[in-house]
Amino acid sequence: MIQSSPARFALLIFSALILVWTALLSLPLATRAGTVTPLADAVFTAVSAICVTGLTTLDMASHWSLFGDIVILAGLQIGGIGVLTLASILGLTVTRRLGLRQRLLAASDTNPARAVKGASESQAVGLGEIGGLLAAVALSLLIIEAALTLLITPRLLAAGYDIWHALWYGFYLAASAFTNTGFVPMPSGLEPFATDPYMLGVLAIGVFLGSIGFPVIFALYRFVTRSGERSRHRRLGLHTKLTLTTTIAFVIVGWLAIAGLEFDNPATFGEETFWQTMMSSGYMSVMTRSGGLGVVDPLDMNGSTMLVLDMLMFVGGGSASTAGGIKVTTIAVLFLAAYAEARGYQDIQVFDRRIPVEVLRLAVSIVIWGSSIVAVATIAIMHLTKLPLDVVLFEVISAFGTCGLSAGVSEELPDAGKYILSATMWAGRVGTVTLAAAVAATSRRRMFRLPEERPIVG
Repeated sequence: MIQSSPARFALLIFSALILVWTALLSLPLATRAGTVTPLADAVFTAVSAICVTGLTTLDMASHWSLFGDIVILAGLQIGGIGVLTLASILGLTVTRRLGLRQRLLAASDTNPARAVKGASESQAVGLGEIGGLLAAVALSLLIIEAALTLLITPRLLAAGYDIWHALWYGFYLAASAFTNTGFVPMPSGLEPFATDPYMLGVLAIGVFLGSIGFPVIFALYRFVTRSGERSRHRRLGLHTKLTLTTTIAFVIVGWLAIAGLEFDNPATFGEETFWQTMMSSGYMSVMTRSGGLGVVDPLDMNGSTMLVLDMLMFVGGGSASTAGGIKVTTIAVLFLAAYAEARGYQDIQVFDRRIPVEVLRLAVSIVIWGSSIVAVATIAIMHLTKLPLDVVLFEVISAFGTCGLSAGVSEELPDAGKYILSATMWAGRVGTVTLAAAVAATSRRRMFRLPEERPIVG
């Protein structure tokens, strides 16, 4: 299975990790009260941690013990890195070498489209660069989370926490931000920092860096370190340019949309100054990348704003990142295809490069299956809870996009609803990747072509 379908192997290991984490969180040792956590809640929390979502059915600060918090923290770190990437890093650490099989495993974790027969190896990260990518993953995780911890801890000390709690909460928030999970360990949550530009700025930077993806971080590192060289390695690749351009565009559009729709809402930004409104709306826009560390209750927002957040969460962050959603490059390819069709171009072109039709097929498949998963889960939970569409849709898209922003539905769900939302988080984290690999693996060459006939479209 490892050789024939690395994506299926990853899915198997991912699901096995969820079972292990469910068992660990079900132990009395994992709770402050020393009691067994109900199975539905343990499953939901395990899936939310491994899938770096951040939704919860329990009070994170009061329910889990230190052991439970450590288990959850370890789960979100593993989920953020990626199962096959972590396995390749551990293998490289033990054996001091990276064979072809390990390179293919790590490569399939970042781009399942490599399974396409006859596909060009003109990828964002070539097989020869996988070792550098794995080093970049490990170093960026350590360096960025350490830097975020050092920036957050003094602010927590100033807020009145003792040194040990400030360090623990600082590291927890740093990991939660960079992995785009959204868990908050403090009893009062982020409410005391809702108007603090320093804390919100640090968290937003952490979420943004995690959402652009490890290949982009690796490409930017190579671009900076080789600034004096005149070679093809100094050029930023198409994936990096598309990811950064689309991510920044969605952040700005979401920023302006949230500010424009909520500036006169007394329950959210109506009582704030112009600069506070711009800061809060910009922060919320970044959190829809998949961060989930919200400071505004979505139920207090206008319905139009919630719909904007739905769209932003559904898109999510960059490919091979800690963020979820259908990915910004997927939506970028679809927009570029629509633009090429409107202009009458035969090829999809951007940044002096041509995008193959196979990539468009994958993008269309991911959007269709993602929309279908969201629709089925929304209908099922609405039927179980009788809650209105806008609230349930918000929660389901947040689960599918592994975002973690909540409209309060998760805590009110019956056990059946918790399992449905858990399956939605699982599908949002691994389903689209597995689908992409399945579509790629089933691409076959035929010795004949059927007669062409055009249906009426549109």
